[in-house]
Formats: sequence, structure tokens, C-alpha cells
Amino acid sequence: MILKASKRGGARQLARHLLNGEKNEHVTVHEVSGFASDTIGGALDEIHAISKGTRCTRFMFSLSLSPPENENVPTHVFEEALERIEKKLGFEGQPRVVVFHEKNGRRHAHCVWSRINADEMKAIDQPYFKNKLNAVAKQLYLDHGWKLPEGFIDRSKTNPLNYTRAEWEQAARTNQNPKTIKAALQECWAMSDNRKSFSSALKERGYYLAKGDRRGYVVVNIHGEVYSLTRQIGVKKKELEGRIGKAENLPSVDTVKNKISGKVSTIFIKFLNEQNKDYQKLLKPLLKTKQAMTKQHRKDRVSQKSYQGARWIKEDRKRVAKIRRGFKGLWDKLTGVYWKQRKINEQETSRSHKRDQNERDKLIQAQLNQRQKLQEQLIQLQKQHVSDRANLIKGLSHMTQGRGLDKTKHSEIHPETQKHEKNKQRHKNPEPGIEPEI
Repeated sequence: MILKASKRGGARQLARHLLNGEKNEHVTVHEVSGFASDTIGGALDEIHAISKGTRCTRFMFSLSLSPPENENVPTHVFEEALERIEKKLGFEGQPRVVVFHEKNGRRHAHCVWSRINADEMKAIDQPYFKNKLNAVAKQLYLDHGWKLPEGFIDRSKTNPLNYTRAEWEQAARTNQNPKTIKAALQECWAMSDNRKSFSSALKERGYYLAKGDRRGYVVVNIHGEVYSLTRQIGVKKKELEGRIGKAENLPSVDTVKNKISGKVSTIFIKFLNEQNKDYQKLLKPLLKTKQAMTKQHRKDRVSQKSYQGARWIKEDRKRVAKIRRGFKGLWDKLTGVYWKQRKINEQETSRSHKRDQNERDKLIQAQLNQRQKLQEQLIQLQKQHVSDRANLIKGLSHMTQGRGLDKTKHSEIHPETQKHEKNKQRHKNPEPGIEPEI
């Protein structure tokens, strides 16, 4: 189970994220404990209010728990994991909220604890909490017999396809997946041994080497988006310099963008747009199926909740009826009958609670299985779209090389770019370096 955590503020922002029913197909509030309020927003506002009596600005500890993709993980496994984490981090007895999210056929949980000790009015410190969580996560994999990610076995093999929200947004602007972008750049790096081969591999995929603002190594794609090589391929600057030379010898980002603008023809953009339209056309019926499935799944859960609620009330009344009141009830207490029946009622209540939770878990898992089958179709369509896009870019690369467009004339650059370059030359001399091989 992958555990990611952070200390943070922003109670209302976090509450909106936890209850976001647009980005998540299902949102289930599992627990709100230790608060006067019984809502997520009210509970997090309470943490914020108490923190004002201290100097703590990051008054919440937010944790996400993501189980392996194809594993059936019931609710009690999440609960047991949270108990371990509480004990490890010193959060035992602290107020907390637990929310389950379901999206794309996968289920994960969020837990938020108050970091403020209300008795001492001090923030609970969690030194080295990432190392502690890593140890708990590894033990969870071993205890449940899940396949251990290579990153737990060898730190050097940690998944290089980790990405930030900024990278997601950057990729969304060009209708690409950040995983695909990183994988493409890492593949180019792995198959090259010098600057020439690396540059050629990049061009095959529509990327061009350039020098960043701080003399770092970057690549520019055909849309003008800039990506840091050290971040994308997980290699240090020293290793980059050893293979492709100093960054000072690379063309600037503006120079590369100008060259690209002269090469990416209107016909290519037209083909790209047509390809995107075809993809959206195939995607539309699948998204409609997804919406209908989500609607039906929510309806089924509401029906189950209503049925369980009515059954619980009926069973609870039967349990209450077994305890006599008045003088008979007093006599039962004196003879011990009351305490015996009370214990039986508590055991029945516990069994009923577990039964209801098991029924909910069965329904959730059945719906997840159905949703995962649809997700496989969506992933297959996306892979085909990525492949078609890569072939189109590859064709552009061959076309530009075959027509001798490497020696792009200044007249091919757009008028706006020419004006920008003239203004640039008035203020400073041309940058040293070599022209990009596009």
C-alpha cells in the first residue's frame, strides 16, 4: 500500500478536495471522530480554530493510502493500516476524518489528523515521518502477500514516472499524459551514448535540446512546451554534461522555438487536430457508458444504504425489547440477567455492524470489477491515440529531414518572431552557442 503524507494548512481547500464528487466517481465519508461536528468541512474548521491558540500553521497531517492496482482490499484492511500508522506517528487518540475515493476502477483512502494536542495546546511533531511511513508501507505489502514494488527492494529502482501537478497541467495543455512524456524522454536517454544520438532520438519523438534560463538542460516539444531534463529523466546535471556537453553550447529556448515555428506547418497542425477529433469521437461513447455506470452504481449504493438502515432499526428495536424496564428491569439488574442480556446485545450489534460492512465491501468490489473492465477499454484507446500521435510526429521528423529543412532560412520564421528577434538584438549581442539541429 503506497502511503503519501504531508503536514499542511488550508482546511477549507482540503475539505473541498476530499468531497470532490466531480473528479471522483464515488466519495464515501467513512469516519469523523473526535470532533463536535459530524461533517468533513466542520471537522477541519475545528482543527483550524484550535490551531489559532498556537503558532502552528500546518495544523493538519494529511495521508493517502493507495493499495495495489489489481488487489481486492476490504475496508478493515484500511482501518488496520491506519491503526498502525497512528501508533507509529504518535497520533493515537487524535481527532481524525477518513474518506474513500473511487476513480477509474481503483479505490484509495484519505485520512486527516489534527496535529494539535488540545490538552497541551502544542503541535505534535513527526520527525522523519516519511521513513516511518515507508517502513509501514513495506510491512503491509509483506503481510498481505502483495507484490512488492521494486522501489522498496532497491531505492535506485524507484518508479521514475512520478510527476507533479504542474507537470500534469503542462501535459494537459498539449493533450498528452505526463507518464508518456517522461517515458519517451527516458527511452531517448537510455538508447543514446552521446549528444548526436540523443538529439536524433529526441527529434524522432518531437523534442529538441535547448539551454534553460539558468543554464540547465531542457527540451522543447513541437508545441513550445519546455521540460527540464534533470526532472524528467532523473539524471543529475553532471551526468548530462558528461554525455551531451556543456549547457552553454546548446541553443537557447527562444532560438529553438523560433526554429520549430518555421518547421511545424499548418498541414501538420491540421492532421494533429483531426487525429484529436477522431480520438474524441471514439472516446465519447465510452465516457457516456462511464457516466451511466457511475450513476447506476451510486443508485445501487443508496438502495443498499436505505435497506441496511431499515434493517438496523428493526434489529435494534428487537434488542431493546429484550431488556425489561421498571421494577422488572431493576430485578434483572440485581439477579444479573440485565448484564447478561446487555452483553448479548453488544455482541449482536458488533456482528451486525461487521455484516453490513462486509455487504458494502462486496458491492463495492463488484462495482470496481465492472468499472475496471471499462477502464481497460479506455486505456487501450488512449494507448492507440498515443501511438498514432507518435507516428505522426515521427513522420514530421522524417519529412523535415528529407526536405533539407535543417537549414531554415530567416524568412521562414513568422513575422512576430522576426520582430521579437530584432528587438532582442538591440539590447544585447547574440548568445554564444551553436544552431540546433532541427
